[in-house]
Amino acid sequence: MITDSSNYARDAIRTSASEMTGWLIDKALPRWSASGLLPADGSCFESVDLTSLEGVVGPRRARIVPRQIYAFLEGAKLGWTGPAEEIAGKLHAWYVDTYLTRDGHFAASAGMDNKVINPAFDLYNQAFSLFGFATIAAALPELRVDAEERAANLLNHLYETYSHPEAGFREGAPDRLPLCSNPHMHLFEACLAWEAVSQDPVWADLADEIADLALSRFIDPVSGGLREFFNLDWTPFTGDGDNGKGRVMEPGHQFEWAWLLARWGRSRNDASALVAARRLYDIGWTYGIDENRAVTFMALNDDFTVRDPVARLWGQTEWIKAAVALSEMSMGAERDAYMADIPDAVRALELFLEAAPDGLWRDKMAPDGTFADEPAPASSFYHIVCAISELDSFAKRL
Repeated sequence: MITDSSNYARDAIRTSASEMTGWLIDKALPRWSASGLLPADGSCFESVDLTSLEGVVGPRRARIVPRQIYAFLEGAKLGWTGPAEEIAGKLHAWYVDTYLTRDGHFAASAGMDNKVINPAFDLYNQAFSLFGFATIAAALPELRVDAEERAANLLNHLYETYSHPEAGFREGAPDRLPLCSNPHMHLFEACLAWEAVSQDPVWADLADEIADLALSRFIDPVSGGLREFFNLDWTPFTGDGDNGKGRVMEPGHQFEWAWLLARWGRSRNDASALVAARRLYDIGWTYGIDENRAVTFMALNDDFTVRDPVARLWGQTEWIKAAVALSEMSMGAERDAYMADIPDAVRALELFLEAAPDGLWRDKMAPDGTFADEPAPASSFYHIVCAISELDSFAKRL
């Protein structure tokens, strides 16, 4: 039975999807193609100044490059007619030439002169490298073989050098603490992206390994909440002077893991993953959203008390994605409830967009609702585009 409330939610979702996709195509992608890139070498800026509307000169973290590749190529799929393929191809070439180290991993950051500033290994950066290569392989046939080879080389390097004896990967040296769930979340995402474009079973196998690690270690067996930091044996981190770091649970990551586990659980017909996804969403929605600002907090403690009341833009995008994913796998009143959350999550994101010039955004909202005065970070574009893509796709199926 279709109720008035479900009809209202459908109409609101379709309207939100149309408006957000229009903003992306008409404002954000033109802005970032004009201000966020350096045509001379095909590279990109770390951020764009909200006053001058120009790219900010300074170090460029490795993680932003695959994210920008994804943002432009996914934007093209959503209807942008700009030179997405050309931009992505140049970013890919610049990324490999600049960040790939002799050790086989991608360095952490490089300067405006394209010389590496920080060559250190960071599992998070490797995860996004694999994700970027999957995006290239899916969208640019002329670069597919190159992307496949680079992804295989990097994955082999991770297995040979950084494998954890139980499951997953270390953060560097064998005794480096803490181990982290967040890089594995993006490795999980990269594996799912590769599954869509490759027949190599290595990607499905690693996705299954990370899903099992999440269900058995990352997610607390009592509360159902997703932790961030761990000891070397994957128990919650208990390092000296860590200020309770092992207790951290981020609402945005409850939502992001819910989105991923829902996707994986449906593809594997794994009921435990779907149950976990619902619980993660419930935690994020119940405890992680500020009733006054209607946005997600940055961090909770493991008793679900607020640890960091600042709201970051990316948390709102993950709320959108999780609400969409849970709507898709639910029926009846439960589906209606998740669908009703989607416009609220979109509105939370819009607050960060409306407080900035067209095509840009604010990143941090204080507890009083004011925003930090800082440039728009390029790293947020990936989050925004992914949320809009999920929203747009869902709206078209309603």
